[in-house]
Amino acid sequence: MAHDYLIIGAGPAGLQLAALLERDGADYVVLERGSGPGAFFTRFPRHRQLISTNKVHTGYEDPELRLRMDWNSLLSDDPELLFTRYSRRYFPPADDMVRYLADFAARTGARVRYDTAVEKVSRDAGGFTVTGRGGQEWRARRVIVATGVPLPHLPSVPGIELAERYDTFDPAPESFTGQRVLIIGRGNSAFETADSLMETAAVIHVVGSGSLRLAWQSHYVGHLRAVNNNFLDSYQLKSQNALLDGRVLAVRREPDGYHVPVAFERVDEVVKDLRYDRVIVATGFRFDPSIFDGTCVPDRIVDGRFPAVTAADESVNVPGLYFAGTLTQGRDFRKATTGFIHGFRYSVRALYRVLRQRHDGVPWPVTELGDATERAVDAVITRVNRSSALWQQFGVLGDLLLLAPDGSMAYAEEVPVGHVPEAVDAGDFGPVDAHAVITLEYGADHDRVDPFDVSAGRKSQQDVAGLDGRYLHPVVRWYRHGAFTAEHHLTENLENEWDSEEFHRAPLAAFLDAQRSPAGDVGAPVAP
Repeated sequence: MAHDYLIIGAGPAGLQLAALLERDGADYVVLERGSGPGAFFTRFPRHRQLISTNKVHTGYEDPELRLRMDWNSLLSDDPELLFTRYSRRYFPPADDMVRYLADFAARTGARVRYDTAVEKVSRDAGGFTVTGRGGQEWRARRVIVATGVPLPHLPSVPGIELAERYDTFDPAPESFTGQRVLIIGRGNSAFETADSLMETAAVIHVVGSGSLRLAWQSHYVGHLRAVNNNFLDSYQLKSQNALLDGRVLAVRREPDGYHVPVAFERVDEVVKDLRYDRVIVATGFRFDPSIFDGTCVPDRIVDGRFPAVTAADESVNVPGLYFAGTLTQGRDFRKATTGFIHGFRYSVRALYRVLRQRHDGVPWPVTELGDATERAVDAVITRVNRSSALWQQFGVLGDLLLLAPDGSMAYAEEVPVGHVPEAVDAGDFGPVDAHAVITLEYGADHDRVDPFDVSAGRKSQQDVAGLDGRYLHPVVRWYRHGAFTAEHHLTENLENEWDSEEFHRAPLAAFLDAQRSPAGDVGAPVAP
């Protein structure tokens, strides 16, 4: 007998999907290589401090608003299953995440088979066969891979195998005392390592190509976070550490240590041969496709680091093979929060709704609003002011305002934006003449502006009456018969409260009335 759903991996994404399916009484099983859930967090980050924020005191009583500041909890109706109950630290220890995931699995009743390593996945006309290490086989109609990115992503550099790897090196700072250290990579793992060695190493260089991206400017939380950037102070204040903007050409082992030729980008690729006592490579992770046999090898993107998936997180070339969690970040790589718990917990819930609708006949939840524009305005304003999903998955998930042929409206929440055209065309929400997609988004070129540069603020005041629209704000885009007709931006607000009658509700009502009218069939983008 085949299971309807087989989930590979009992990390946060696998557990999130399992909890939702368990709540429905669906037919599924989870296979996990480790002896408990969340095995990744037993090893990473190597210095044992998470950089996902854990804000216990928000001033909000509404649990939905509190999730905007809680980057670690999974979605559950159980108030005991909030990560804020497991740690009061803003940047909590990784061991607390391991403990939390174990409790989440137990309390939700997730059906997980631990110590079950998957060695092969194959596909035939009837579905999938999943084979474990001991030869045991499971049949499944659909497979959802939630294994994360377990393999190091190593650059193609001669001699890179001579370097120590972030995933296996001994992080004890004492072993680096008085040494010259090179760290290859410029992400958070590289700077986390550099910060940990500043008290013991003599010299630390961090090397990478291109301009360093800072999370507070790009709004992508995978770029360098402030919690890991003490190293930049030590560089700019001349404390024997340096950030090298260049390409590592090779790693050589010689009698006096490691020699690393670096082509410096700031000085026309001038190459300098630098000597170090230790070299560590911290250049990120990638997907492991080795479990798939020739019948179902998924296409990959971003230098092979992630599977290529549709907007519904299904493999683009293997029907019935889905992915969940950090594996799905390839579509919006380094732009959204899909690679992190506070982003993919909502994407997994959207995947669950897609699966149940496609394969079990369970419709996507829709709220009927009637035909009054005021009801539609109330729905939009309430959601943009309260939703944690739109807040965390900005530009990736959107709510839908649906206009039926008879003029009545309905509202659907948290649909993957890229999936909307397919879902509307397929009639997933019933007959629809027109629809609006409501998202929270940063404005164009938001990552090119220094938010602490007051002169940039003065320039924007001259341009658009003091509101440049670059910060997070609601956007409403209108489509009629599948064609885009207009868009409306709600004025940004320092406290993210978009509920002013003058600046938010009235302009939105006017926009919706204009688009619902027959003259709204054709229009130009509208923005304040």
